[in-house]
Parts: sequence; C-alpha cells; structure tokens
Amino acid sequence: MNPFAISVLTAPKGMTHLFYVGQAGFIVKSKSGQTLALDLYLSDCGERFEGHIGFKRLLPRILSPQEVIFDYIIATHPHFDHYDVDSMPFLMSNPHTRLYASVDCKQFVDQAALDEKRITYVKPGNTCQAGDFLLHFINCDHGTLAPDAVGVIIEVDGKRIMVAGDTCLRLDRKDEYLSKGSLDVMIAPINGAYGNLNEDDCAELSKVLSPELTIPCHYGLFATHRGLPGLFMEIMREKCPDNDYLLMTMGESIIL
Repeated sequence: MNPFAISVLTAPKGMTHLFYVGQAGFIVKSKSGQTLALDLYLSDCGERFEGHIGFKRLLPRILSPQEVIFDYIIATHPHFDHYDVDSMPFLMSNPHTRLYASVDCKQFVDQAALDEKRITYVKPGNTCQAGDFLLHFINCDHGTLAPDAVGVIIEVDGKRIMVAGDTCLRLDRKDEYLSKGSLDVMIAPINGAYGNLNEDDCAELSKVLSPELTIPCHYGLFATHRGLPGLFMEIMREKCPDNDYLLMTMGESIIL
C-alpha cells in the first residue's frame, strides 16, 4: 500500500482532515473517521478518451481506487477528471459506499451497471445528510460542457467547506455561496480553460466571500488545462492581501 493511502487510513480520529489528491480531487475525513471523496481522478482514461498528448497525465497517481474504502463519494459532473469511469466501479465495489452525482452522470452509472440503490442524483438546491457530512449542492456555470454540474458546501464537525466546482466567475451568486454561513475553506479552480475560473477570477471570488482559507485546484495535471499557481499567488497578494491561501501538494493534508 502506498504512503498516501496509509496517511488517509491512519489519520487520527478527533480531528477533521482535508487531503489533496490532485486536479480537483479531495478527501475529507471527519472526527469520527468517516471519509468523503470528491471528484477523484485516479486513472489515465483522459488521454485515451481525448486521443492526444494534451490530456496525458503529467503528475503521478498517488492512490489506487482499490486502496481506500470511502463512505461517501461526490462526482460534481460527468467529465472524466471528475467522474473517473475507469475508477468508479472499484470505488463503488464496497456495498456500503454511497455516491452523490450530478444527474448527467447517470449515463456512466448505467454503462457500469452500478448499484442504483446506493446512488443519489443531485441538483443545485438539494441537501443530503451523508453520515457526518451535510451536503448542500449549489449552482455551477460550466456552460454547455456540463449544464447540470454542481458545486457543494460541505458541513462537517462544525466546519464549512465550499467546493465551487467547475464554473466561471458568478459574483451574482454570492448570497447562495454564503447561504449557510461564513466559509472556513473555499476550494475553486484556477485553470481558466473550458469555462473555468482563472487565477484572477479565483482571487476575486476569495475577496468577495472572505473564507478563512482559499485553496486553488485544477492545475498541473494536463497540459491543455493550464493554470499557474505562481500567478494566483501574486494576484492574491495584490488583490486580497489579508486572505489566507494554500497551494497544496498532491498527497498533502491539513487539519481544519
């Protein structure tokens, strides 16, 4: 078993852990030890689907889908780096694992013949209690690429984590983003491709929402996705110098 899987499995109870798996993938482990996986991309299916080197994995896989059994999984939309069709059958092989997926993921669920009884299809405005995790699904604006994409506000152990999802900048949705209260963590893309927030957009959203911590994601894995963490850092220093941010390394974890 690789060191990252061990770190997830052995993370001590009594604390809330947030792990970065790369691209838009995160794992949250609650104080009681329950695990929630979000948008994990653990395979190399992207290059196979897209058929060109722009979607070749440029960073190593740090986790195999067979190594950790998750209590809950979220797939915010059906793009392969958020709903990994090669990994999902393994992730869902445990009969107790539940999947919360945007409605347009159903085509892939059907193709893999996954157990529908353990799957909840979600839309913006839905709220689901998943063990220790209270999930509030919010609007994304990923354009025609994924019109049913969702973001999510995760409430766990008294903390509030907003995952913006793949979206452009929509400051008109400030009230929706803050509808459950102030944010401890805001996670958002900075790649600026395929309709997503770019480095400046993410900093602007952080300025408006004022989370305790901003974590950028969606960069470094594919050449075609772009995203410059150094530029994001410079913009944050200029635009909102009082906002804390963290550039997480794949495999890194923090305690919330």
